Amino acid sequence: MEDENPRTAEDAAENPRGDRVLDAGALRALAHPLRVKIYDILSQYGPQTASSLAERLGESSGSTSYHLRALAKQDLIHEVDGRGSGRERWWERPRGGVSFANAEAIKTPSGRAATQIVMGEFFKLRQEQLMHFIDRGLAEEEEEWQEGSMISTATARLTPEQSAELSRNIMALIDDAVDKYRTQTGENVRPVTIRADLFPLPELEDQGALS
Repeated sequence: MEDENPRTAEDAAENPRGDRVLDAGALRALAHPLRVKIYDILSQYGPQTASSLAERLGESSGSTSYHLRALAKQDLIHEVDGRGSGRERWWERPRGGVSFANAEAIKTPSGRAATQIVMGEFFKLRQEQLMHFIDRGLAEEEEEWQEGSMISTATARLTPEQSAELSRNIMALIDDAVDKYRTQTGENVRPVTIRADLFPLPELEDQGALS
C-alpha cells in the first residue's frame, strides 16, 4: 500500500496533518468515473503504467494514457522517478492525505457537481469492494484473513461536538496504522482498505422522503 486513501469525511478547516484539499480544478479533473478508478488503483495498489491500468480496467492503453495525463496536469499523480522508459511510463499518487471536502468549491454549482461526482464514484467503488468481500471473501479467504477483517455498524446519539471528537479519535487510529505500515512489504502483506463512516441520520419524520 503506497499511501492512505483519499479522505472524504474530514472538515477541511481542521487539517492538522496538512492533507491536500482538492481545489475546484482538481475536482473537475477527477470528476470522471474512469479517472476515479485510476486514482483509486494508484492509491491502493501503488505505481502502475497505462498498460497495466488498461488491463485491469478493460480499457485501451490510449484511453488510460489520456486520463493519466489529465490527472497529472492537476498534480493528482506524477511519474515515478527513475522507473520506466519513454514507452513505458510509471505513474504514482503523491504521498500524503487528500480531502475532497473543499468548502469553497461546493459554493459554486460546478464545484458542487464535481464534488458529488467524485465522492459518488469513490464510494461506489468502496461499496463494490465491500460486496465482493461479502459475496466471496467471507468464504474464500484464508481463515487468518477472515479473522483479521471487520464489518461493523453501530448507532449512537451524539452532539456535533461529540461526533467531531469521535471522528478525530477514529482518524488518529487509522493515521497511526497508515504511518506505521505504509511501505511494508513481505510475505502475506496485502493492501487493506480501511473505511470509517460517521454522519448524522435524518430525523425520523424525514425518512419518508428517502424511501
